[in-house]
Amino acid sequence: MLFPRTIRMDSTDTQVFEQAAESGEWAVSGSFAFADSGPGDLVGKRRVAFRSAFLGTESFGWSTFVSVSDIDTESYEAVIRRLAEHFVARYGAPSVEAALPVARSEAEFAASLAAEHRVNMLLAVEREMEEGGIRERFRALQPPREADHAKIWALVPDNE
Repeated sequence: MLFPRTIRMDSTDTQVFEQAAESGEWAVSGSFAFADSGPGDLVGKRRVAFRSAFLGTESFGWSTFVSVSDIDTESYEAVIRRLAEHFVARYGAPSVEAALPVARSEAEFAASLAAEHRVNMLLAVEREMEEGGIRERFRALQPPREADHAKIWALVPDNE
């Protein structure tokens, strides 16, 4: 099965988010973290996370990009369990057992995002607050190909 995994291209995430995910964490969309927010609540680093970040499932920090990766069943089930525990600790879910179906739904959605792409494809998210809730758009980032770039000079032997 394919699943999103955080990736850090440079140190930007550590500067723009309150808490940055470590590179290599399994990740979910994380929009649930903003479900009770209004536009006035989304300022500063929280606003940056809302607009363009995935949520790591180990540190529960944010990552601008994720990479599509293979996940084994044991790791997938661990993601679901950590999410359920997070829902209890952070959002007041009554128990891990009660939170498991919601956590599984979040993991299934993340897996569905990854399933559309090949391994190592980078994904990005854009969110905005709308009257009916949060709107998310996901996009795949194609790496540049050599043919996309023009040579601006060439080395040639000196005839002298």
